[in-house]
Amino acid sequence: MILETLGSVVLGLVLAWTALRALSPRLPSRRVVLGTGALGALFGAWLTHSVLGPGHEAATLVGSVLIAAVTLSLLLRPRGSRRLSRSAAA
Repeated sequence: MILETLGSVVLGLVLAWTALRALSPRLPSRRVVLGTGALGALFGAWLTHSVLGPGHEAATLVGSVLIAAVTLSLLLRPRGSRRLSRSAAA
């Protein structure tokens, strides 16, 4: 269980670092992205481990990476930095 936890946190940090390298203008600060990647992977490992049970280490790591990717995708901002304006009728 300890190795699953450490492995998932490391994979979450690697995923967050990769996202920062590729999409840095569309993401918030580095600290937020790295923390979200690590915590998302940790939550994903816990969730996958509790669903599958012990003995599925590889599947737990895959589940942790998928949940980390989903949480990191929630941080992305739209390409255009301008905000949408509402019409007067709305």
